[in-house]
Amino acid sequence: MKKPLRVALILITAVACEQAPPVAPAPGYKPAETKLASDIMTPEVLWSFGRMGEFKLSPDGATVLYPVTYFHKEENRSYTDLYLLRLADGHVTRLTDTDYNEAAAAWTPDGKIAFLAPNDGATQLWEINPDGAALARVTDIEGGIDGFLYAPDKSRLLYLKEVKLEQDIHDLHPDLPKANARLVETQFYRHWDGWVDAYTHPFVADLDPGALVTGGKDILQGERWESPVRPFGGTEQLAWTNDSRAIIYTARKKQGIDYARSTNTDLYLHDIITGSTVNLTEGMMGYDNNPLLSPDGSLLAWESMEREGYEADKPRLFIMNLVTGEKRDYTRDFDQHVAHLAWADNNTLYFISDHHATDEIYRLTLHDGKILKITEGTHNYTSVAPAGDILLASRVSMSKPAELYKVNPATGQAEELTFINKPILDQLTLGNVESRWIPTTDGKQMLTWIIYPPRFDPSKRYPTILYCEGGPQSTVSQFWSYRWNFQMMVANGYIVVAPNRRGLPGFGQQWLEQISGDYPGQNMQDYLTAIDALAREPYVDANRLACIGASYGGYSVYHLAGHHQKRFKAFIAHCGIYNLEMQYATTEEMWFADWDLGGAPWDDNRVARRTYANSPHRFAGNWDTPILVIHGQRDFRIDVSQGMAAFNTARMRGIPAQYLYFPEESHWVLGCQNGILWQRTFAAWLDRWLKTE
Repeated sequence: MKKPLRVALILITAVACEQAPPVAPAPGYKPAETKLASDIMTPEVLWSFGRMGEFKLSPDGATVLYPVTYFHKEENRSYTDLYLLRLADGHVTRLTDTDYNEAAAAWTPDGKIAFLAPNDGATQLWEINPDGAALARVTDIEGGIDGFLYAPDKSRLLYLKEVKLEQDIHDLHPDLPKANARLVETQFYRHWDGWVDAYTHPFVADLDPGALVTGGKDILQGERWESPVRPFGGTEQLAWTNDSRAIIYTARKKQGIDYARSTNTDLYLHDIITGSTVNLTEGMMGYDNNPLLSPDGSLLAWESMEREGYEADKPRLFIMNLVTGEKRDYTRDFDQHVAHLAWADNNTLYFISDHHATDEIYRLTLHDGKILKITEGTHNYTSVAPAGDILLASRVSMSKPAELYKVNPATGQAEELTFINKPILDQLTLGNVESRWIPTTDGKQMLTWIIYPPRFDPSKRYPTILYCEGGPQSTVSQFWSYRWNFQMMVANGYIVVAPNRRGLPGFGQQWLEQISGDYPGQNMQDYLTAIDALAREPYVDANRLACIGASYGGYSVYHLAGHHQKRFKAFIAHCGIYNLEMQYATTEEMWFADWDLGGAPWDDNRVARRTYANSPHRFAGNWDTPILVIHGQRDFRIDVSQGMAAFNTARMRGIPAQYLYFPEESHWVLGCQNGILWQRTFAAWLDRWLKTE
């Protein structure tokens, strides 16, 4: 019988004790399956769902490894443990049960399980057998590591580690050890939610069975840029060649203002033996990332954007023959985005693409260049992996968090394999989700999601919410969110209207690109078209409408607050842009501001002049509607001062307003109790203005 890691740790022999944590961990946390007090969603129920992470298929194709995270409300923290699913019979085993979080779990080439976990205050790499035995620490790296990749023959280990290359205030003034300050003179000094104090570099070390890895060679020694690329890049941006001799890594080799203005990442091949490095994508000026080698190692697939400085450009599927150097764009005539590439064999590759507001699985066959859509439905596939004659895929929808499915690649039929949240979902009554095509003011058709309250009664009239998407070029597909959760919203008795307005993927590049340089234009008309169309329905109370959104959606709220012609009775803006001139001067990714806003406020061009002339703050004199403003102190994408300015404006104009401020949160709200507070405040504000006289 397999013993969870908590038991295995206690049973490790004295010989191996020096590689184990000094104290056996306490048990982890998994909520008991309890009877809910109601069949209607609450914030507490929402935060009790188990969250499945990235799954990994074993080298023999027989077992799936995946993490599940649960949040403990009272402790205000998360617990992540590892699970194994046996494909032959669907049997699920909980592998770990600890009071720390196992992270980045993956299979080793010889069929063990590797993961990151703490040891003496630093994150190190561990291995364990699939039966829970033989736990051993692999690394003892000073300061810990952030990620890892084994060479295919397991002769070497690539690990990621932060490298400090800049002098801080204490290096400059060692006699002032208690000084707390930063001295900045380069443009790119903070990003999303963190300060740029160090650079993540890939290190390579030889693996000697039974010996701890205590150090390795920094393959970017002394270079003031990182790999993987900030802010969200992980080990998917690096790959070993099949002969275990070379590494392909992603980097944007620029500094300061050049880094802040460019999206030009490249793929580099670094030979471990000779130390030589070759740029595989030289001359390709946009994002090039996520390298993936074919099973025989002769072909390299990756995601590529064409234009420098345009982060919402079309992600293309490129493949290079590593022998001849020939490159080919297999999606030249495919007017959709590609993501999550997965080789099945040397001629077949699967990927995920958004089409008409759902993310589906597609197959590319190289010999004829044909792309075939495999799945169809009201859902989002978020990853895919070939497993013999089936596909494994994770899937979500507006009505269900992530679970693992097996998909028939011939028919697209799917069968659920994990049931992490079935006990909760079986007790809930959820709202129906409907798609509707609505005519726009310029004669086009716009797909809009309508989400109805549980036990919807068409003979009644419901208060209704217009949802404004962020990005601005991010999808309104079948996503499941723990903040912008539509089922949570409709559980409070509202109808939600979520339009796929101009500027969103899934409807062709022309539809997406229309928004660049036109923030106050057609997409705002699309929003109003959608809510006006629903307001004509007999079950919608046109006198009780609200408008909500985050990031660019928050900008949309601030803009519509000055232009809505009394349609709405309440607004909610989370981390929104209130003053575009200040946004340009305080944000960090200048390539985004330059492209989408048309340049700087001082640039004398038509697009920039129109953009800044239509900044929401210029129309605050028209504000007349109660507004809830939410912002986090650590939001470096859209500075917290934007939220303060919007709230202050409303109050100075005598408009009812609230400001929900999170000192420790960033562009998102990730803490458990903060997340529940967010939901309670959100619902209370809408109830106050839409449900009471």
